[in-house]
Amino acid sequence: MKLEESESKSKSKRQRSVNLSKMWAKLNQSMQEGNEEGGEGFLDEESDGFCALSATQRMYGFAACLLAGLVCMFLSLIVFAKPIKFAVLFTFGNLLAVGSTAFLFGPAQQMRMMFDSVRVYATAIYLGCVVIALICALWIHSKILTIIAIICEVCALIWYSLSYIPFARRIVSDLMIRLFDTEL
Repeated sequence: MKLEESESKSKSKRQRSVNLSKMWAKLNQSMQEGNEEGGEGFLDEESDGFCALSATQRMYGFAACLLAGLVCMFLSLIVFAKPIKFAVLFTFGNLLAVGSTAFLFGPAQQMRMMFDSVRVYATAIYLGCVVIALICALWIHSKILTIIAIICEVCALIWYSLSYIPFARRIVSDLMIRLFDTEL
């Protein structure tokens, strides 16, 4: 009985491992094929010559950078009562989280995507809000302006992130119009 259970467990572990490997291969292949310009793919080994990292190393780098950004954003909530420390930690975490995708695409491709005509305004507003939040926190030392800048930064990040999802901006815009429509 126990022998059958252990064999069953080891078989299911092997099956999960094989499924994970297949899924990883499909993701890598689909992202490489999905590149319309026929150039570098999502986890292409030669992409940007990015320190010659393998696809797995890039995923680990992405996960580590994203996790570090989320930890910074979470820690910023602990010091929320001190808006200056909050703004610095939150903004640093935000930049780490957004920059984490450079591990996947490479820094040059990340910059091309950020300043693509579809999201150039969202990127500019987001980066402007990051700079304004840091100026309000570090040089002006105004708690109220810092909080306002952080709120604008979050809204700009959400709008920027929506630009990567097809039709997401239009859906959110239509939803906001319906929710806040003042006509009877």
